[in-house]
Amino acid sequence: MRDDSDFKQLDQLKSQLDAKRPLPPAVLANLREHLMLQWTYHSNAIEGNTLTLKETKVALEGITIGGKTLREHFEVVNHRDAILMVEELVSHKQPLNEWTLKSLHQLVLKNIDNENAGQYRKINVLISGATHRPPDAMHVPQAMEDFLSWSNQQAMVLHPVERAARVHGEFVKIHPFTDGNGRTARLLMNLELMKAGFPAALVLVEQRLEYYEALDKAHCTGDYSNFIALVALCVQRGFEPYWWALGLKSEEQRER
Repeated sequence: MRDDSDFKQLDQLKSQLDAKRPLPPAVLANLREHLMLQWTYHSNAIEGNTLTLKETKVALEGITIGGKTLREHFEVVNHRDAILMVEELVSHKQPLNEWTLKSLHQLVLKNIDNENAGQYRKINVLISGATHRPPDAMHVPQAMEDFLSWSNQQAMVLHPVERAARVHGEFVKIHPFTDGNGRTARLLMNLELMKAGFPAALVLVEQRLEYYEALDKAHCTGDYSNFIALVALCVQRGFEPYWWALGLKSEEQRER
């Protein structure tokens, strides 16, 4: 467990943002649209979706991109719907439970793999490029029960940023679904962050290698320091659109 002082700067940024709440409706709407596009693009791109940022924007508007697969279009629309569900869960301070997990996953794989959407895997899987090997399929239900118990008890004493990072890491370590685990893990991570009043942490596609390496290290050694540091950096970057929208200088600009 890390000392909360490690997150002092993030807490200060949150306090500065809290002092500006409630934000003007027009600012909120603009930020929401920006977040939905960026989050959808980067989370899908990490998993191999080839739509560009602009193509993702067009797909979100319901327009089909020539030369791109139907699956890639569904991944965009599904991810948007999953974000909408996260927003709803945040507004109700919904605790993490099996229904939440499976409902988010069902949205992620809707019209892509309806048979497995929202269903724990019945087969053993390997994570391509990773050293860590997820548990045998027969152990997944118990592993998930333990994960949910931990996330609602022991994890609650952690700083929200560390808790969100570990929720992501421990979930994807189990790899409970045949597909869509990464997207679901990032949705769960941001559900925890947003419930605590922090901005969503977007792992950029450019950070994919660092992201995978930090996760694999955490899974193989139990050392989450690199992964938590990566998530903390993403949270810090998540404040930037707020300062821009509010006409305020960022922390980095203030130090120059």
